[in-house]
Amino acid sequence: MRLSTRIAIAVGVTVPLLVLASGLLLLGIVTRDLHQQQDAGLSDRAAALTPDAKALLRATASRSPSVEHARERRLFAAALDVGVRLTRPAGTLTAGGPQPNVSVPLPPSATTPVTVRVAGEGSWRVLSVPVSVKRPAVDGTLWLFSPDTANQAQIRLVRGRMLTVALLAAPLTGAVAWAAAAGAVRPLRRLQRRTSGLDPRSSATRLDHTATGIAEVDDLARTIRTVLARYDQQTARTAEALEVARSFSAAASHELRTPLMSMRTNLDILSEHPDLAEPDRTEVLADLRREHTRLLGLLVMLRALARGDLVEADALGPVDLTEVVDASVADLRRRCPDAHVTVAGSPGLWTYGWEQGLRSAADNLLANACTHGRSEYERARIEVTLRRDGQEAVLTVDDRGPGIPPEQREAVFQRFHRRPDSPGSGLGLTLVAQQIALHQGGVRVGDRPDGRRGTRFEVRLPTRADRTLPPPRGDWLSAPGTSQGSHKDAS
Repeated sequence: MRLSTRIAIAVGVTVPLLVLASGLLLLGIVTRDLHQQQDAGLSDRAAALTPDAKALLRATASRSPSVEHARERRLFAAALDVGVRLTRPAGTLTAGGPQPNVSVPLPPSATTPVTVRVAGEGSWRVLSVPVSVKRPAVDGTLWLFSPDTANQAQIRLVRGRMLTVALLAAPLTGAVAWAAAAGAVRPLRRLQRRTSGLDPRSSATRLDHTATGIAEVDDLARTIRTVLARYDQQTARTAEALEVARSFSAAASHELRTPLMSMRTNLDILSEHPDLAEPDRTEVLADLRREHTRLLGLLVMLRALARGDLVEADALGPVDLTEVVDASVADLRRRCPDAHVTVAGSPGLWTYGWEQGLRSAADNLLANACTHGRSEYERARIEVTLRRDGQEAVLTVDDRGPGIPPEQREAVFQRFHRRPDSPGSGLGLTLVAQQIALHQGGVRVGDRPDGRRGTRFEVRLPTRADRTLPPPRGDWLSAPGTSQGSHKDAS
């Protein structure tokens, strides 16, 4: 059923009910006003007849028939169109205008007007007035009756007109409401026609809506646009997740092939030569452990890169960089107890971002310095500094290793780039570059500023408390093995 038809039916039913309710209220008011007018006439006539009723009681008590007869004529002549009945010790005297039959029971007292209904005769408004005479002592009751015929006729007239208006209002208001509703829902029908042809699965066409000035229609159009936009975003996210999954599978299968083949070779040696000499056996087992560690590191790093490519906006929040760096340094000291690490930091450096990603970047920077920042004859010496520079937080990690030649500094951020003797996966610094780019920062590689041998990694991050959305993803896992130069600053 159309909305306009529903509105027409609702209005066509509601309006007659409202007319009937209003008519009943009006009928009650009219009835009350008519009774008040009639009761006022009875009260005035009662006040005028009371002296004559007292005189008639005195004449009755004095036993003077001629005087009593004269008083009766005077009382009933003054009654005019009002029915009069005088109750006295000698009996009830009835005369005057119309009134119910004497056999009809009356209320014990009607000092205020009441209605008395008699089947087949109609109804009357009745008023009783006590009448007393002191000398001689005689008591009686003066009853006055006024027919309710005229009032009932007017009430029936009002009731009939009320029903007529209610019956006419039903079709008329229904038709007017249908016409008005049809015009009101016309913009909604236009919106329905425009949206019925939209298929987000097969077409990039989206809703083109011009404001109509009707709040409900415009709100619905905005809601449809929002739903379609969220559908597009979710579709893009699903495609991106599938691409990352494919890239993860391809990268894992490519990079894990060599260590797996090496492990298979070592296992074949152990199985084919159970009596292998101890030095050779120890060497094969050590090689197996190295390859196992490398496999585990590759899988962990690939997983971290995939998470970085798919990080959601709701995972972002305020991050205390000082706490992140302190936690990474404490973890490095546990993993590399022979390394000498010094930290100089400024408290209260905050950014808005992904805390796990920033922690992973700091962990990999320190792990890289611990692995490559030592000479052959001394333990690793790492100097970590965190400071503020204008609207940026600057993290520097200095080591005393052999250093990185300028022509190779950009390549260290490439996926799977590693020195031949490196025990790492070749993904640690790629993960650092990914996370810094995600947080709209920069990372660069240079020489130590004090002139000593070694390398400095410098990371710059914006210090802000606003909820800035992350930049576009760099597809660090799915892109070819390049340096992703658009996401970092390498010198």
